[in-house]
Amino acid sequence: MTFDIVDKQAATGVLTGLALGDALGFPTEFDDVPAILAKFGPWRQMPLPTPAIVSDDTQMTLAVGHALRTATDRGVLEPESLEPPLRKEFVRWYESPDNNRAPGNTCLRACELLRDDSRAWQDASQIGSKGCGANMRVAPVGLVPGLSEEQRAGAAQLQSALTHGHPTALAASDLTAHAVRLLAEGAEPTGLVGQLRSYALENRSRYHEPWLGDLWTRAHDDAPEAFIARGWDECLEILGRLQEAERTASPENEPCLATGAGWIAEEALATGLLCFLQFVDEPVTAIRRAACSSGDSDSIAALTGAFAGAHLGAEAWPTEWADRIEYGSDLVTLGALWDS
Repeated sequence: MTFDIVDKQAATGVLTGLALGDALGFPTEFDDVPAILAKFGPWRQMPLPTPAIVSDDTQMTLAVGHALRTATDRGVLEPESLEPPLRKEFVRWYESPDNNRAPGNTCLRACELLRDDSRAWQDASQIGSKGCGANMRVAPVGLVPGLSEEQRAGAAQLQSALTHGHPTALAASDLTAHAVRLLAEGAEPTGLVGQLRSYALENRSRYHEPWLGDLWTRAHDDAPEAFIARGWDECLEILGRLQEAERTASPENEPCLATGAGWIAEEALATGLLCFLQFVDEPVTAIRRAACSSGDSDSIAALTGAFAGAHLGAEAWPTEWADRIEYGSDLVTLGALWDS
């Protein structure tokens, strides 16, 4: 059974949860678990920082959200309507004085190249990068109502490809948006990983040429189907590890030990999902667990917050926390657009 995404204000829940996870994980990124515990105390009591400052994860999520709003305001979501505003928003982020939150090198290199309007975006894409910057920002694609599966997959992969062109980055972004949509529509968390595996298998050799153009030719694969299959295969492997971790990993243990540190796209997806699935009915505990990890803590916790918000909606988050988050008005405005 599925439920109306509006009923629980899932879009607001996703965007708020992503930002809260980001703000919790931003101060702990690059620290190991003992250092985090020494600094913040027991992980189950980790406070939201004051002020609740976010990283480039939330900034770029807003960039994707604003681009989607612009594209859909103009009519049907198509590659030709989405690529220009995505490019504009990414360059705006790159040039902003607020772009001082330890952004990833891949995003910086690609966005610098995207400033040249005469350059095809495929020539700016970093074809060898599958960093988590591809999918830590993709959640808005899972929230836009009325999209076909082709539109949602194409948009998810395109927003990745502008910076992170590796096929695993594309596939992980697609899976992340799909997971957000499934949870927002009422999918049961207990069957989520199986649904994601089925989706990956169904799409393993599907190259979205209208959205990606000739991106695949920048790699060394013999055909576009072979190019994209490499990415789906790596995602299928990590989903297998996630299924095992669901059965065996203790919530008290550092989640990165089970599904990876999250610096790369498929691991960020899996570890973010693991933290969510270990605390399905305790969203604040879930993002605290994700933030108290030795890997890319802000991205893992941001994804955890997005999944929890999709499942439980806006009421998942304490009002006192939601009211303090940086960029709160932008997040609420976008959420209201897609919840209405």
